[in-house]
Amino acid sequence: MDAETGPGKGPGTDPTPPTENRPHRPLRRALAALSLVLLLLVLALLTAEGALRVNYSGEPAPGTRTRGQDALWLGHAWVDGRKSEADVRALAGRLRGTGIRDLYVHSGPLEDDGTLPDADHPKARWLIGALHRELPDVRVQAWLGDVVASEGPEGLHLEHPATRSAILASTRRILAAGFQGAHFDLEPLHSGDRDYLTLLDDLRTLTRAHHALLSVAAHQIDPLPGFHSFWGATTGHPKWWSQAYFGQVARRVDQIAVMSYDTMQPLPSLYGGYVAQQTSLALEATPRSTTLLMGLPFYHENRFGHWARAETVPAAVRGVRLGLSRTDARRARFGVALYVDFAATDADWRAYRAGWVE
Repeated sequence: MDAETGPGKGPGTDPTPPTENRPHRPLRRALAALSLVLLLLVLALLTAEGALRVNYSGEPAPGTRTRGQDALWLGHAWVDGRKSEADVRALAGRLRGTGIRDLYVHSGPLEDDGTLPDADHPKARWLIGALHRELPDVRVQAWLGDVVASEGPEGLHLEHPATRSAILASTRRILAAGFQGAHFDLEPLHSGDRDYLTLLDDLRTLTRAHHALLSVAAHQIDPLPGFHSFWGATTGHPKWWSQAYFGQVARRVDQIAVMSYDTMQPLPSLYGGYVAQQTSLALEATPRSTTLLMGLPFYHENRFGHWARAETVPAAVRGVRLGLSRTDARRARFGVALYVDFAATDADWRAYRAGWVE
């Protein structure tokens, strides 16, 4: 057997290399496809971030300042006995001369069955009276929240009529304690949740009968069409609402406050551009009969989804003003909502006054 007729070279033999030496073509094709998908995602992300930076450019229109419709979230210490008359006077001094009209005082949380123990807010009547003596024009609302069982078994099951009935009963009791409204922060709420809309319909009937306000904290709106569906499919947590669903919620309440923070934006300019976009989207979806509030980050955490160096009050205020300028500069029922009193710094308050009030 000579070299020309050795193994693999003689007549009738298969010239293909042994299996272990063959290229893994299916794997290579899969890797190439994955690389292409990743490249497209990176390009889409860079394009979106570039658009946000452009959205942050320009100058706000004259007059895009407070309309006296702003709000402040207050922590639980105000109703559990940790605060005093001196604290109320200090808060009143802080708020005078600003645009703050509503105070959302944490008075819960709701139990998972929708009930609200009176022991959770023993100093509510005292606080309401003290605030009204110092700030007679400010409205005091009960901030009620809980986890919704939309992504696991624990939390509020809004699909159960008994749970919704218990929430209504809790609202009656909180209004009887002297609050002028009920502010609900229920999370996570998936876009399209019909049970939540049913609850809001029932709550609106109740609060109107008591001449009280119904207010909600709202998820952000899809920055791209259908983005909540994509995010939900890839993470199991659809953070955003569709603009249409946001509008359905807004039409059922007196006030809607967008939680326009925890945005995953790494730079102030990108965060401000994102807030400008959210402001425009929310204005388009909110009827003029409902007060729209855009959240300002009065806190300084660093964790996934929130960079304190990026999500600043000056960037948020400028973003709000730009979005308002471009979409509905004369909207009367509009303001900002400050989250949250116990984490706020003097610099936050100065930025709010300088950028939005003065």
